[in-house]
Amino acid sequence: MKSFTINDLNRMNQSPFIKTLGDIFEHSPWVAEGAWSSRPFADKEQLHAAMVDVVEQAPEDMKLKLIRAHPDLGGRLQMSPLSVNEQRRSGLSDLTAEQYEEFHACNTEYTHKFGFPFIIAVSGKSKEMILEAMKYRITLDQEAEKQAALKQIADITRFRINDLIITNNGGDQPMENFTNKRTMHYGKGDVLVYRTFVKPLRVQPVPESTYIGTDNVVFALNVKISVWADILLTSFTEGDNTSVVATDSMKNFILRHTADFTGNTVEAYLRDMATLFMDKYTHLTGIELSAERIPFDPVKVPSGGDFFTDSGLVFRHSRNESGVFTFKMERGEAGYEVLGHSALLSNLHLIKVKGSMFAGFVRDEYTTLPESFDRPLYIYLNIGWEYADYEDAVSEGEVKYVAAEQISDITHTLFHQLNSPSIQKLIYDIGLRILERFPQLGKVWFESNNRTWETIVENVPGSEGRVYTEPRPPYGFQGFSLTQSDLAEARNLLEAAASAELK
Repeated sequence: MKSFTINDLNRMNQSPFIKTLGDIFEHSPWVAEGAWSSRPFADKEQLHAAMVDVVEQAPEDMKLKLIRAHPDLGGRLQMSPLSVNEQRRSGLSDLTAEQYEEFHACNTEYTHKFGFPFIIAVSGKSKEMILEAMKYRITLDQEAEKQAALKQIADITRFRINDLIITNNGGDQPMENFTNKRTMHYGKGDVLVYRTFVKPLRVQPVPESTYIGTDNVVFALNVKISVWADILLTSFTEGDNTSVVATDSMKNFILRHTADFTGNTVEAYLRDMATLFMDKYTHLTGIELSAERIPFDPVKVPSGGDFFTDSGLVFRHSRNESGVFTFKMERGEAGYEVLGHSALLSNLHLIKVKGSMFAGFVRDEYTTLPESFDRPLYIYLNIGWEYADYEDAVSEGEVKYVAAEQISDITHTLFHQLNSPSIQKLIYDIGLRILERFPQLGKVWFESNNRTWETIVENVPGSEGRVYTEPRPPYGFQGFSLTQSDLAEARNLLEAAASAELK
């Protein structure tokens, strides 16, 4: 069985997540579907708890449907591959004729009484122990046995998740392959690609932004590629390069096939490039591509009278924030499987010269920071987002495409409008607005640094001005993620508050 880290699962969009975990709860992919919105999971225990919670919150008929999806122990019903392996390990797949008849008789009595098959976590139990447990549980009443069955399902699924998920003690390594439970990948970085006159991009407008698209005259990227496969092991252990695609060849492949790109977004570019590369080198198992969009802004030139317009020919290499996009894919039984994707607006630096506050925090013998009710606030921000369905990022028409420029403009607007009590509250409100404007997004997350200047002169005579300098080296930081369920909860709270006021 293929193994994953918790980070692999956290980066999956909804479809591969459900496909990967759909049989953890027997023939019940709705459990994985319900747990997907609870990402990110800190560990496999938190993932399992989220899936169990989906079952506990489900209607009674869905719980019964889940119980009835399980095979009869020692029987001949259709089983998932996971159940087949579990029953084989406990010896239930090689019962003698006499043992089969005894199991069959007990199971018939059990199912006749309760209306569902007997369920037990068989791991570590012998055939004899399982039969004795069945005989005892036949004596329970209907509700007690239903709860016992659900408890056993929770135990079974805990074992399955433990088998599926491996622990990556080295931390989050986005370019790492865990199929073999070892680090084994290689690739090429800093592949600088400059393509001109790509198909223009047009996006749906949002109230906080004037951005409606780009002519894509300069489509500039810094690309990184990483690949992996079991067959590459000997290149590490024996120096055998017969299956190694030279990283220089990778660079040339990317540069030359950039001319074949007919789309207009970085996401589509990465998907197309990954597919072409895997089609060419069929011995490879998986690929991860990332690309930073290198911004080139059109310069303004006179167009007659007092008007200026974009040159269309001359562009300025901007040093402002940029988008960083990733795409991860592997071969599967039914074709290529998207394992993960993300977009990130990086290095957004914003200063608000007044109108921010920070007060009410813990004060003790270690506190020297004064409370502030109208301070400047200088923040560094990285903002990431994922689509619930990756097709929305790459489909023709761009109806649901989310541009990094729109994410940036929403952030500017909220920073201007809000007098936030903290950076934490600020990024929470920005996240809610992004999810509100773009319901096609499944998740948005933030990494923020507080780089607020240190005040030197409080009052400049005759003005509102002050004098500041760079802050001292230690800085505060925050991390936070939101999903559509957070937006729904926030709306419910607002509706409840409004209803209470009317009363």
